[in-house]
Amino acid sequence: MFMKATVENHIIIHYLFCKITLKGESIMEIKIRKAAIEDLSSVAHVEAICFPEAEAASRESLEKRIKTFPESFLVAETDGKIIGFINGCVTNERVIYDKLFSDASLHNPNGDYQAVFGLDVLPEYQRQGIAAQLMNHMIKESKSAGRKGVILTCKDRLIHYYEKFGFKNKGVSKSQHGGAVWYDMILEF
Repeated sequence: MFMKATVENHIIIHYLFCKITLKGESIMEIKIRKAAIEDLSSVAHVEAICFPEAEAASRESLEKRIKTFPESFLVAETDGKIIGFINGCVTNERVIYDKLFSDASLHNPNGDYQAVFGLDVLPEYQRQGIAAQLMNHMIKESKSAGRKGVILTCKDRLIHYYEKFGFKNKGVSKSQHGGAVWYDMILEF
């Protein structure tokens, strides 16, 4: 794993490169970077595959998120193909509430907590550590930015997965996003 920085239009862009290996053989190189508006079609495609329609963010919502908080909208790609992403606004709240999902203007760049709205990886790339790389990168960036922690909501079947990163289960969420039952999770630094 190594970091690379480039300067494009006077903006420093950091890339995280990781190689996925299996039994000592290199399988693919993953690049984690900030999303750009040019990624919108690919990101919308991944979202539509990874979440049921009632829970998936719309193309319009994803566009607003990329434009409003690109520093916390990260994509994973291999061979130029976006295969996953993680995104969420920054807030002073310790739990996610439903309006945060749909109103990008609630993003507070100086907030205390990084929210995670979605951690998506295309099915054919799942169970290869890509989601973990995205989450670890978001956690690292949140610490570097001086946040107090990271918050998310998840379904009960994923509580154990997020606990592996140090998240604590705060119980059933008030969120009714997509008509599902969600659990509030928090990782405090």
